[in-house]
Amino acid sequence: MPSELEELVEFLHHGNSQIRQIACENLLGYSTTNPDIFKRHQLLPVRDLKLLVRDYAPIAKNAIIILVNLSHDENVVNTLAEDDAFLETLLKKITETKESFSNELCMLLANLAKSPSLDRLITLARSIPLGNPPVSSSTNAVDQLMDCFVKEITNKPAKDYDYLSYVFADLSRLEAGRKYFLTRQAYDDIVPITKLTVFTDEHRSHVRRKGVASTLKNVCFEASAHQFLLSESGANILPYVLLPLAGNEELSDEDTEGMLPDLQLLPPDKERDSDPDILVTHLETLLLLTTGREGRDIMRRAKIYPIIRDCHLHVEDENVREACDRLVQVLLRDEADDGVKEAAGDQAGTQEEDEDEKIVEVF
Repeated sequence: MPSELEELVEFLHHGNSQIRQIACENLLGYSTTNPDIFKRHQLLPVRDLKLLVRDYAPIAKNAIIILVNLSHDENVVNTLAEDDAFLETLLKKITETKESFSNELCMLLANLAKSPSLDRLITLARSIPLGNPPVSSSTNAVDQLMDCFVKEITNKPAKDYDYLSYVFADLSRLEAGRKYFLTRQAYDDIVPITKLTVFTDEHRSHVRRKGVASTLKNVCFEASAHQFLLSESGANILPYVLLPLAGNEELSDEDTEGMLPDLQLLPPDKERDSDPDILVTHLETLLLLTTGREGRDIMRRAKIYPIIRDCHLHVEDENVREACDRLVQVLLRDEADDGVKEAAGDQAGTQEEDEDEKIVEVF
């Protein structure tokens, strides 16, 4: 005989909307404490929840939250991510601005992006979203998500799309994803990665800063794109990667001479990013950009060493300090025609390390 909880799960597909709503409300807590109850009968409750995402708003929101909680399970993720109709439902709801629970939808899409099948987002074509004006004029799904992300809804604080940054981070782990972020798009004549750089420093959302930092780092695994990424006429990502590493320390005239303009006149209340993991991600991005001679020369001319030095001095986190040390060891070496050799002095250190050691794609 089924238990009361098992009977409650059966009500997810009841014909009466009030009963479905009560079932969703009462089952919400069990999606974290007893998730196995939703895996009965070959994931039938999960299939019911997929349909409820299109139900009335109170039902749909609870169904989405339940699926967010369940989508840490590989079988559930694959069931959701491989369903083209369900993916279209999510995209439609996210890109149409009338939805009031876009955050939860973006959380769910971010979880689904862990599935290999969701790399089809990169090339997926769909209709231009409804809206007056529409949030995007592109028929490419990832363009539409990007436009939602960069057009923050100031009059609806609950709609911030921050978790889309985690979707971008996962897509940027793929070669096709990195190519997308580095390719000028025909519909707006903009290279997508340049839309993200402004969110690296002092944005209110930790999620957004973290996801964007990871996306930038993953894109830097494309060594052939380093010149474009560093060029002032290209993506010009260097100041955006350095700003989160900079604090309010007073620098000498010698330190600031030749430094990037954005780093020279920082306000006295400038704060370094408070998350050590984000700092490490940016430091590893810089390290990736030193794999070519041109990248190292650009960073030396930009006088980034004082920023890294002060980050090392003022952040009491071992991982951050180790990442600073590795970067400084590369930048303070002497370049020679017959190879690279270490410069003398305490600042450069004495132990040579592989520049890519321990650097892995994130998310």
